[in-house]
Amino acid sequence: MPANPIYIPTVTNDTDWNFCFHLSQQNKIPAHKQTDELCVTCESRESEEESRTEEEDGIDCMSLPRQKLAQSQKKITQLVKEKMNTQANKELIRCVILSRIVFGQEHWKCAQALVNLAYGYLTLRGFPAQAKKHAESAKNKLLALKGNMASEEEEKEILGALVLLYYTLGMAWLLQKRGKEAYFYLQKSETTMKELTELNKGYIYGMPITEKDLAIGLGRASLAIHRLNLALSYFERAIDDVIAAEGDNTSDLISLYVEIAQMEQLRKNHGQAIRYLKQAHSICISSFTEISPQTGEVSALLAKAYAMSGEPQHRDAVEIYFIKSISAYKASLGPEDYETLTTIEEFCKWLVQNGDKQGAYRLLKASMKSYVINYGVCNEKVAETLYNLSRICFPKGEIRKAIQMLRKVFCYQQRETLYKIANNKGNLIDKKILDHKIYLSTWTAMAEETQKRFLLS
Repeated sequence: MPANPIYIPTVTNDTDWNFCFHLSQQNKIPAHKQTDELCVTCESRESEEESRTEEEDGIDCMSLPRQKLAQSQKKITQLVKEKMNTQANKELIRCVILSRIVFGQEHWKCAQALVNLAYGYLTLRGFPAQAKKHAESAKNKLLALKGNMASEEEEKEILGALVLLYYTLGMAWLLQKRGKEAYFYLQKSETTMKELTELNKGYIYGMPITEKDLAIGLGRASLAIHRLNLALSYFERAIDDVIAAEGDNTSDLISLYVEIAQMEQLRKNHGQAIRYLKQAHSICISSFTEISPQTGEVSALLAKAYAMSGEPQHRDAVEIYFIKSISAYKASLGPEDYETLTTIEEFCKWLVQNGDKQGAYRLLKASMKSYVINYGVCNEKVAETLYNLSRICFPKGEIRKAIQMLRKVFCYQQRETLYKIANNKGNLIDKKILDHKIYLSTWTAMAEETQKRFLLS
């Protein structure tokens, strides 16, 4: 979920909506106004030729909005391909306004445009509140029209819009951590898709979502309501659909294998989780090479899966995959990247837990420069790393090294405390001078306090 405040666009409070609305209004010429103007100018002319001209002008007044609607619909596809999500969303708003002008407020195509806008807010912007608002606006209209259309083609369009509408509502509720409501609407989307498939005699085309998308959504919603076995069955179905459509070595399987592995870990089935992650790892190497961020991520997950199993024979595998992950991250993202440093930290924690404090110390010490480059000298993460290093030094009897590290940790803590006090009082303090004063005044006191505290712990 984005951190920006969520608001619902209306004719009065959304700048994008206003811009598109007023632009479209300039293109709309009310039919009664045109007729009145023609009657005034042509009062004395009643020939058949002039009547035809009047009718043609009446048709032309709607040709521009129709043309602009078609242009906007084509433009959306291009903008989505270019990942220009904000601009694509503006075009979806324009399509809703132009649909109202061309077809009228109560037409099913206007409701369909609202559904597309709702789906756009969900997938392009990640705004579930807006998505729900626009989907709800279209729902009653589409349900009233369902089964009452003049042609079968229009009936298919209505069902397709309802599939998308229910999916949008389900995923929007899921983003807001409301699993029960999400599962309800995703099930309705699945049922409506089956109905549409039967009407199309087993074939669906032109839908932005697939049965795989629905299976993944239902799997996540099932997980949110703590129905692990049901979630597992949905993800297995999604994997089967992808393999049937794209083969067993497609990169689309990576995220599915990762998610299903996490479910198996929740079920304490660590062996199966490891098997799924190994499949994901193999696909990463073939799709992105061994030194890609994707391979680094899956390698770290595989290392942690081996560690979670608690099996002594898996100790070597944990080390191997942590080292592979760190190497992949360093080569692809750099030694100062957040993912690299986080993986190093996790590996060091595991080494300490398994008695290899010397190995953890070497690794943390070698990465200290990267921590400083990435976070700065006076940073909580750097202080935490120094603290971890000191805890390794003390049991080995390296008191001097440990105290030197902990002096810096305590300096950082005092510095942050004084900054907070100064800011609360509204005082402006030169940070460099303050750092120097803290360092000089607390050097001896901290050394003595540190030695007492950590030798007794």
